[in-house]
Amino acid sequence: MLTNKEKQKLRKAAQQRKALFQIGKDNISQNLLLTLQDSLEAHELVKVSLLRTCALSAREAAFDLAAGTNSEIVQIIGRTVTLYRRSKKNLMEL
Repeated sequence: MLTNKEKQKLRKAAQQRKALFQIGKDNISQNLLLTLQDSLEAHELVKVSLLRTCALSAREAAFDLAAGTNSEIVQIIGRTVTLYRRSKKNLMEL
């Protein structure tokens, strides 16, 4: 569980990053979850954007992605979700 100070640090770091993944009409697939897990291991902090064709709301998608990847939701802004999961290398030093 992230503290408010840790979330604040992660939100600040996420401002500079672009969304690495987009979710469209296919919604959340098993392949997306596997790829997202690999990306979380490599980067720890990942942004995902939802296209207008996605049937899920940003909040629903955030909870589904967090549950499927064992990560935590840092923030939801509009149709963009930021996720964090500590890797073995601990790149963000939290």
